[in-house]
Amino acid sequence: MRVGYVRISTDDGKQKTDRQDILMKQLNVERVYTDKCSGTASNRPNLKAMLDFVREGDVVVVESISRLARSVSDLLRITQTLTDKKVEFVSQKESIDTSSPQGRFVLVLFGALAELEAQVIGQRRQEGIEAAKARGVYKGRVPIKVNWVEFERLYRLWKNGGISAVAMQRELKLGARTFYRRVKEFEENLK
Repeated sequence: MRVGYVRISTDDGKQKTDRQDILMKQLNVERVYTDKCSGTASNRPNLKAMLDFVREGDVVVVESISRLARSVSDLLRITQTLTDKKVEFVSQKESIDTSSPQGRFVLVLFGALAELEAQVIGQRRQEGIEAAKARGVYKGRVPIKVNWVEFERLYRLWKNGGISAVAMQRELKLGARTFYRRVKEFEENLK
């Protein structure tokens, strides 16, 4: 069976799977698994479902390696899983077919390029943010305001065992990471 894997980076409506879906039809792919999340995300439910589904003799088809993985380690882990299951892998864009030693070698090279591309994109994004900050355009996230009087009351209650951290977070409407940052900030101010 020819099994396809399609991925776009976001589910915000700006990116579409149309181009990859058309390719899957052209390549006579019988079953397609689609994820709408970053290639660097470790939890891609449909990738996992596809890897669980494929069996000996199947062929996994992707539009390009970057759709499957954004790091060499992920790419090698995924393709090793396929190899262990005796499933072949084809990347249309790079013309890679892992049924040959040359194909497996080229796969590693293109995987390294995909990882480099992801790192360069991140670097450019950070450079753009820094340039926008220098122009005074980008301010970053607006800090979450905390009522420190209420925070102190709940903090003392929490430290005395009268309330749980989760209940305090809920009361203050703070996520866990923000809550613990504010606790650290508060405790430093107590010193």
